Amino acid sequence: MFRLKRMRASLLTLLFCLALTASCSAQARRQVGADEPVAVVAGRPIYQQDLMSVAGPGLLDLRKQEFKLKSDALNQLIRKKLIEVEAKKKSLSTEELLKQEVDSKVAEPSDDKAKGYYLAVKDQTTLPFDQIKSQVKQLLRNAEIEQGREKYADSLRDKNEVSILLQPPVVQVDYDPARVKGNADAPITIVEFADFQCPFCSKVQPPLNDVLAKYKGKVKLAYMDFPLSQIHLHAEMAAEASRCALAQGKYWEMHDAMFADQSKLDEADLVKIAASLGMDQNSFESCLKSGRYKTAVQQDVQAGSQAGVSATPTFLINGEFLSGAHSDADFINIIDRQLSASSGKG
Repeated sequence: MFRLKRMRASLLTLLFCLALTASCSAQARRQVGADEPVAVVAGRPIYQQDLMSVAGPGLLDLRKQEFKLKSDALNQLIRKKLIEVEAKKKSLSTEELLKQEVDSKVAEPSDDKAKGYYLAVKDQTTLPFDQIKSQVKQLLRNAEIEQGREKYADSLRDKNEVSILLQPPVVQVDYDPARVKGNADAPITIVEFADFQCPFCSKVQPPLNDVLAKYKGKVKLAYMDFPLSQIHLHAEMAAEASRCALAQGKYWEMHDAMFADQSKLDEADLVKIAASLGMDQNSFESCLKSGRYKTAVQQDVQAGSQAGVSATPTFLINGEFLSGAHSDADFINIIDRQLSASSGKG
């Protein structure tokens, strides 16, 4: 079964590479520039950037799949190199080293373990357990050896310097510097696409604030509106309200207040929040009723869609995607890696 899984994975990899090769071959024949149309309908052109608003999430998924294939392959090659280095230190062949350090320490599976595995996959064979018991045991032992060899190779990283230079796919978007929290010159920028009525967006605010405090001066947060108007009736108005607050110099105060109580996002409540924050109530109410920032909010939505955003909250950490309500540890892992990579390049 393990071999079958590997064969299926290899086949999928081969098909992906063949498709990629065909794509590259086609692109080699003719590259379409970003400023050239990809189609013309009744005299009206369609450009590359127009495709992104529809195909952005799908194209991003393909890039993530490509990165995963490369990352998995890289890990295999790193393990191979580490084992070769260790074998050379001990004047052994790689196979001799693995047999000594791993294979010899893997015991034969018990009858009960083999029987349990057999019962789990019984629908895949008509042969009785006693007839194939030895093969089942060997299969389980081989699987344990394979896992053991991977763990052993990974343990060798502590003895050797390993630098991972392969980077995940990144997407850059233009954000509004007026809606940025933190040091404007910080080397790490978190661009957040969120919805003021989204409960998951509210849930992620405390971890975000913790991250900004932990990396003070090194990380800044840029907010982008991505109201999911079809399911959150007040989201778009709340986004416009944040812009009205920005006009009075109270953007982040309004931002925090709306996330703090998402049950009060209708027009009357938004006006009350503005007044409680010291804004000019009449000016704020007039701004909100005018809809003057409706287009600006939709520009954020369009930028997010073109980048591959399809849900909230979604974060671009120096262009690297992180989607969903994550803990501060998830942000920290990416930020530390990016800071380390930046330091290494420096």
